[in-house]
Order: sequence, then structure tokens, then C-alpha cells
Amino acid sequence: MRVAVIGAGVGGIAAAIKLRRSTSASVVIYEQSAGVGGTWFDNRYPGCEVDVHSHAYSLSFLKYDWPRTHATQPELLAYVQHVVERFGLTPHLRLNTRVTDLVWEESTQTYRLSTEHGDSEEFDVVISALGLLNVPRYPDWPGLDTFSGPCFHTSRWQDQDLTGKSVAVVGTGSTAVQIVPAIAPAARQVYVFQRQPGWIEPKNEREFTPRQRWVFRNVPLAQRLNRAWIFHKGNRRFKGYDVGSRYQRRMRGLCERFIATSIQDPATRAAVTPDYPWGCKRPVLSSTFYPALNRGNVELVPHPVAKVTPTGVLDATGTHRDADVLILSTGFQPTKFLSSLDVKGVDGRSIHDVWRERASAFLGITVPGFPNFFMLYGPNTNGGVSVIAQLERQAEVVVRAVRRLERTGARTVDTSPDAARRFLAWIDRRMATSASAMNAGCHNYYHDQAGHNVTQWPAGHLAYALATRLLSPFGLRTPH
Repeated sequence: MRVAVIGAGVGGIAAAIKLRRSTSASVVIYEQSAGVGGTWFDNRYPGCEVDVHSHAYSLSFLKYDWPRTHATQPELLAYVQHVVERFGLTPHLRLNTRVTDLVWEESTQTYRLSTEHGDSEEFDVVISALGLLNVPRYPDWPGLDTFSGPCFHTSRWQDQDLTGKSVAVVGTGSTAVQIVPAIAPAARQVYVFQRQPGWIEPKNEREFTPRQRWVFRNVPLAQRLNRAWIFHKGNRRFKGYDVGSRYQRRMRGLCERFIATSIQDPATRAAVTPDYPWGCKRPVLSSTFYPALNRGNVELVPHPVAKVTPTGVLDATGTHRDADVLILSTGFQPTKFLSSLDVKGVDGRSIHDVWRERASAFLGITVPGFPNFFMLYGPNTNGGVSVIAQLERQAEVVVRAVRRLERTGARTVDTSPDAARRFLAWIDRRMATSASAMNAGCHNYYHDQAGHNVTQWPAGHLAYALATRLLSPFGLRTPH
């Protein structure tokens, strides 16, 4: 069987490895960028690093000598390249090649895959590993196009000498809290525009000691046991998303103590303290952002941007601040799944037409009427402890489906519409009591325009591992 993987981030790489190890399928990996790594290839801003422990934010089947508890962007990029070389994937890569269209051909029961270069090929199975946070969200502020200095989104970073410059950073999410401490020592002035505060926890990142690295390299179970402990703590931490739980109070208390001990100015402390439940929006981990706000050249502006002028930024109170450089840490468009790809399934129906009211998929992986098409990081799969673990479970569903096709001689596997409906109903029931519910009082990236939470998985990773193992045989059907 011929399998196409679209995307050479960690998810696409994991799927290719598992397919080559457990099936006889031939695999081609398409990647629109010039190198592998996905989000870690695209994002190169100062201070860029992951906020999940290295031993959890890595593939379970490969031991690796991590130098730090939380890997930096260059370290993660080197890791992905190591994985590619270790498992011999380089000949299977087609870099600088964006896939534009997939069309199901009923006569051959294959997908016709087309690229931006005008090429087309047929594949028996296609896996989309396009990721979730890769399409930047650009604001529509009046006057944005009139700004006279450098202006760019964090995921499209432009190398600038910020020495002696006045810099406006818009946003206080996971990216901005890494950038601000990294650029503050060089910049003359940094203005941090905050639309709404987020709950921030201490990250506690550090270098591993030489002894610790030796143990993780040489004691066979050390890295696995540490990984298991991280997942245990993460699954327990997930209980905090229940707004009435003891863990919710514990997490809020942790964050409030962190504010009290890290920020000197009482007004700033008040401005960064949210008035909504912990977990309503993605919790941020950073040990350096709050201390950076104590610097004399860093000012928190606790108001949204109202307008951009050629020389600076006007906030919602009408106050203008001059800026030489404008950095947009304004997030992504995660609810627009497969936005760069047009997929047509049975009877030529587009997946975007199917998703006109709401994006959904069985286990976040498959959609009825789109046989042999699988998604990694699809609707309602963001969460757990580490997205890498979620991606591995999804890749294993694909592997089992391909093995079933090989074993039975069937040409297609499709999704039961009833199973897809039941799964979606369960998602909505679980989301109703979560801190990330639409009416919890915060702005987050989880909901589509109609108010559906289409991105988050409403439980821990163990629950997702069990669901993908136990439910996929009932939801994925091959013809008799």
C-alpha cells in the first residue's frame, strides 16, 4: 500500500516510523517548509522553547540525551533531525512541497494528491499531520498597515537588532512570555499590551546535572520512570479543570502565590491576576516573565490595542506609546482545521462543506465519508499531558487500520456515522463542566465562531490512550 503523510513535524515523523515498523506500506512525507520540525522549524523567536518536560515532549520509543528539563527550539529541531536520520526517513521526504488537494477516486479507491508544483500522485491512504498552531492570526486594528517600523508575527520572526529600540509586544500568551524576558535586556523600552491576563505557573526549568544525564543515558529504566512520573502528575493536574474541584483551588492558589512573590508593584500584580477559573484559557508556564515586569524598561499595558499609528500604538484608553518595532504575539487560527488543504471524499464532497457548522472527527482522527483519510491533531485532541503522546496514539490508530487493510485484503476503511455522533456527544457533555466552557469568562482559542469547543480533549492522556485503543475497532469499518 502507498501512504502519504502531509507534514514533517513530530506527528508526521512518528506516523511514518510506526508505519514502516509495523506494516509493509511504502511512505512518502510531504513538507511545505525547507526542513523537518513543523512548528519548531517555523518558530525561531528569542527565548523560544517548549513548556512540557523534555522526557514527555519526545517519542516514547526512543531514548534521547536531553540537556535540559525543557528543550529550547534549536534543541528540539536537532532532536527531530536526529529522529529522521535514526530511522532512515530522509529518502522518504519531499521538502518545499505543499499539498493543495486530495480527491477520492471511487473507481480506483485511491486519493489523487496534488501539490503546489502541479504534480499529482495516487495513494491508498493519506495522513494529514498539518498541526494545530501553524496559521498565524493577524489582527484587524485600524492603521496596522501604516506602521513605519518593522512589524511581524512571532511565528514569522524577522531578525532585528533591538538594542536601544522601543518595542511593543502585543499579547501575553505562551509565546510573548518567552519573548519579553529575552529581548528586555537589549531594548531601551518594552511595552507589553495585555488584552486579558492569563494564569501563569512557574516553569522551574533548569539544566540537568552531569550526574542526572549520566543516569538517564545509562540506567535502562531511568528515563521511562521519569516520563511515567511526569504523566502521572499531569493526569492528576488535569482534575483542576473541574471548576468546583479541590485541584482547581490548588492551581489558583499556586498561581496567586507566584504573582505575590514575583511582582513588586501592587498595580501590576492586580493587572495580571485573572478573574476567571484556572484552565479557562491555556495555562502558561514561565519562570521569567513576571520578574521581567519588574524591570525599569518594561511596562505592562493592561489594555487591548485600539489603533496603530505610523509611530506607535494607541490602547483602548486612548493613550499613545511610541514604538520602533511592533511584534504581534496574537496567536493562531486553530479552529480552522485543514485550512490549507482541500479534501474531497465520497461523491466529491469537500470536508470543509461537511464542517460548515462544526469541525468534528471520530477520536479526532477520521470523518465519515472520507475513507482511508486520517488526521493527527484533529478536532478535540489538544490536551493531555504532552501533544507528542497524543500524536503517537493517533498514529497507532492509523497503523492498526492499515494492518487491517493488509490482512483482510479490503481496499477501504471508513468511519461509522453513529460512532462519530456518539463521540461528539460525549465530548460536549464533558466540556459542559470544564473551566474552558464558553461562559467561563475568558478569551481562548478553543471555540469556533458558533461557540463550539472544537480543539480541546476533555480528559487526561490515559483516557485518550484507552479511547483510541478500545473504541477505534467499533468506529472504523471495512466493507464485508
